[in-house]
Amino acid sequence: MEFRLLGTVAVETYTGPLPLGPAKRRSLLAALLLSANTPVSVGRLTDSLWDDTPPSQARGVIQGHVSRLRALLVGADAEAYGVELATLGDAYVLRAPETLVDAQRFEELLMLAREQRSPGDTVLMLKEALSLWQGPALSGAFAGPPLKAAAHSLEESRLATVELLARTYGTLGEHHRAAALLSAETAAHPLRESLAAELMLALYRAGRQSEALDRFHRTRRLLADELGIDPGPKLADAYALILRGDPGPPAATPAAPAARARVSSGPAVPSTASPAATEVGAVPVAEPPVAGDAAGAPPVVRRPPSSAQPAVHLADPLPVDLLPRAPRGFQGRTAELAALTRAAAGESPVCLVTGPAGVGKTALALQWAHRNEALFPDGRLFADLRGFSEAGEPAQIDVLREFLLALGVPPRRVPESAPAAAALFRSLTGRRRLLVVLDNARDSATVRALLPGGTDCVTLVTSRHRLEGLIASDAARPVPLDTLEADDGTALLAGVLGEERVLAEPVAARRLAELCGGLPLALRVTAARLAGRPQWTLAALADELADERGRLAFLDVDDTGVAAALRLTVQHLPPDAVHQFARLGHHPGGHVDPYAAAALAGTDPVAAAAALERLAAAHLVSETAPGRWVLHDLVRLYARGLDPAAAREALVGVLDHGIATALAAADTAEPGGEPCFVLPDGFRRPAAVRDFADRAEAMRWLSAERENLALAAQAARDAGLEDRAWRIILLQWPQVVWRVRDNWTPLLELALESARAGKDAYAESRVRTLLGWVLTEEGRAAEAAALLEHSPRLAREAGDPLGEATALINLAVVRAELGELPAATENCARAVELARREEDRHTEMLALQHLARMRLTARRPEEALAHARTALDLGPEHEEAARRSLLLAICGEAQLALGQEDDGVRLLDRAAREAEDAGYDEGAVRALEVLVRTTAEPSYRVRHERSALRLATAP
Repeated sequence: MEFRLLGTVAVETYTGPLPLGPAKRRSLLAALLLSANTPVSVGRLTDSLWDDTPPSQARGVIQGHVSRLRALLVGADAEAYGVELATLGDAYVLRAPETLVDAQRFEELLMLAREQRSPGDTVLMLKEALSLWQGPALSGAFAGPPLKAAAHSLEESRLATVELLARTYGTLGEHHRAAALLSAETAAHPLRESLAAELMLALYRAGRQSEALDRFHRTRRLLADELGIDPGPKLADAYALILRGDPGPPAATPAAPAARARVSSGPAVPSTASPAATEVGAVPVAEPPVAGDAAGAPPVVRRPPSSAQPAVHLADPLPVDLLPRAPRGFQGRTAELAALTRAAAGESPVCLVTGPAGVGKTALALQWAHRNEALFPDGRLFADLRGFSEAGEPAQIDVLREFLLALGVPPRRVPESAPAAAALFRSLTGRRRLLVVLDNARDSATVRALLPGGTDCVTLVTSRHRLEGLIASDAARPVPLDTLEADDGTALLAGVLGEERVLAEPVAARRLAELCGGLPLALRVTAARLAGRPQWTLAALADELADERGRLAFLDVDDTGVAAALRLTVQHLPPDAVHQFARLGHHPGGHVDPYAAAALAGTDPVAAAAALERLAAAHLVSETAPGRWVLHDLVRLYARGLDPAAAREALVGVLDHGIATALAAADTAEPGGEPCFVLPDGFRRPAAVRDFADRAEAMRWLSAERENLALAAQAARDAGLEDRAWRIILLQWPQVVWRVRDNWTPLLELALESARAGKDAYAESRVRTLLGWVLTEEGRAAEAAALLEHSPRLAREAGDPLGEATALINLAVVRAELGELPAATENCARAVELARREEDRHTEMLALQHLARMRLTARRPEEALAHARTALDLGPEHEEAARRSLLLAICGEAQLALGQEDDGVRLLDRAAREAEDAGYDEGAVRALEVLVRTTAEPSYRVRHERSALRLATAP
């Protein structure tokens, strides 16, 4: 049930709005709501329902409307919401929790907005407050003088909020958005000088000075024509500021007003005073109208003795304490305890401790609560909300009843409905300094109903979910909790087992902490096993835990342990998130993105991203970077056990995703290169493959995914999927070429094993060719020659002429390295012929590059220059950046050899610059080495040192 005053006066229910009937009945409801929980006399109601002399039967008419309104409320089960329309002598009172009245929620959101430290959060709160408005206040009611005054006050509150939102936009530098907001309001209220002034400043700061000045002159003329007055100080000051070209004082973040009054379930209403007279960012609030004022308006800013109940006299004034005992063996968490202290320092703070199951959220909350007992002289309340328990969550009324009884409320005075009990709880805590600990919360709505009302109260919430709704609505301050560092984990073991036992096996103790993944729950279970078995050594248990197949079983004791905790988290997830979670357990790599997750689960990236968000909210996965998700090792083991039969299907899906994406990356990084191979048998094409905008993006992906791709290749080899293993490795060739000295040999040797195991001549030839070239670059020429010797023949057997050409080129390079220059030149020439026959410019360009280098080595600079120029003519300038750099360097060296020093230096400098621009440090170093030997220009030496340093320190 919800009462609406900010728009058409209405009562909303789950089945729709109640049929309130004529305007006078809506007027009656509005008058009662504006003074909710406070008796309203028949005389006051008469003034609200008639604007002239009321009829002689006015009292009877009011009684009839009250009777009909009461019947409507009873029929809508209003009692369950703590709502009651009662008669008190010559007056009526509408008792209702303040949270059910939109005007009161509007006020609460304004109060919350003022308390935000971040302008961005303030904007969120103000926008939510304004979204409650559905039209002019008190629409649909017959507006007698008191209601007219109240509607005017509410509208003033809305306009002041609009101005505050615009100023906050200005704080964020979003002046265009502020101008758009104010333009609409200024059109509706053209004579409101404060709106016009704010709009002028927003336009001016958005770079629209002429529009700002035009707004001033239009408003000035309108004031003169309509009211016969000149612009007031605020409008004149804004005009002068714009004329001076002064940016004005920096916008201030919203500040709390010096004094604040509240409606009893009604709005905080700003006065009609110009906001210019108030502090920047503060919404002015009206004082209650005094008796006998000209408007005769009802007191719309009056607080009743209690929220929805008669005054309750507490039976037990002593401090209450429902807090469980402090945790034993608590270790570390210094930074998190300090963060909690900072978070608790604000007004009515809600501190939110979040993290995965077993990470120690409750222990942290209780430790902080016991350490800071002195801060809460009125007591400490605690409730386990069992959000992730098989026993289910307790009813809100049960939690509130326990709180109210602890606060001294007699059992017979505890309301039966949760909303009424919540209202009484807020009222009773309004002047107290209490700590309320809400443990194991599952959702934001449950927490909101249990928040205390006092500004000096602190609420400490723990949850496995992020509870972002609570952050948005109640400015909860999150304190995320991660796993323990190895030293703290070892100290936790020592706290349970005794320092002597841990000091006797320090290496084994640290290993145990690492195998438990720094998860306090796992460490406590491990310590419990060891404490009960003094004959066991820490090293022996560490060996047991090292076996992944039994690790989770060892980390469970009775009904307590990692698997049990994770099970309770997972059982609250929707089926699609559980399916995604189970498939993530079969991922061979260290991290996933939505594309890989989709391939694992057989869905699309959009669905996978949504599932990952749900899993992250439950702290089952962590987002370490935008679009990059990881699982804790123990969580991965648990997920893997949820659906073991799907292991091979999930693996094939993610392997084929890796192949498809690496193909796209290689094609983008080296668009002139030929596809390495046909797709494997039974290839499962992913629902979507990542697009790469340019070469740099493709190379970044190959670099970031190198470890994942290596793990995927090893998993494919272990699973007998050799046709996938060598493909995933070979497709990284652009990165291999770019970072040739970056220890690629072990991975390529794995690819060679896979190719041989699959008896695939094509694959073996291709892998030998690339591996041989890498060995050559590593200075292992003899090994490279032995490996490459068979590569051309294998390519011919496989019917792969381009593979044969590439193999001949790499064999030629190593033969030249070994001093066999004639044979090397012959191999390169043969490779040029094969590439031309296949009309493959990329391979021909590569062969000509090496042939040119060999001609230069043979002291034939004219031939070297000719071959290099022919190669350069084959490729467009925007492609093959590395190749062009090397060819330009050869041309430059050839020119030097021919005695044309100026041309040679110019070409070498160009080669170095193109390599530097492309990030190809290898090529830059080669060109600059020649320049340093050739000329005394100091800049070349500086550039050479920088490129060499980048090459040496490259990841």
